[in-house]
Amino acid sequence: MVAAAKKTSQVVTHMTIAFAIAYAMTGSVVFGGLAIVIEPVINVLLLPLHEKAWAAVRARAATKGDRYMKIAAEKLSQTIMHMGVAFAVMYLATGSLAFGGMAAVLEPICNVLLLPVHDRFWDNLEMRLNGKASLA
Repeated sequence: MVAAAKKTSQVVTHMTIAFAIAYAMTGSVVFGGLAIVIEPVINVLLLPLHEKAWAAVRARAATKGDRYMKIAAEKLSQTIMHMGVAFAVMYLATGSLAFGGMAAVLEPICNVLLLPVHDRFWDNLEMRLNGKASLA
């Protein structure tokens, strides 16, 4: 139950970040709404393809160190893909390279800073709930 609530909360947090950035840059609820719908949908469609390609790359890792380097490269590639989607959505919505560039930088940074705090909150909640359940 907690895992489902955590995933739902992650989606809502991600969408809130996308909306806040789009709204802050454009002052438009419509553009903010487009950002929270279009950007996650594109990422959801692209991510399985990205993961499948990188699973093949990781499978060819010769050593443990090589595997870690491939995982790091995968995360960097995922970040670049995410930035490209954020840029494309904002650029296509506004026609502004500046707004596209700002979204490409700000959106992933906000996610990197806020989502670990979010996850820590949910992990602590789950531990407290499991602790209370085991005491009962």
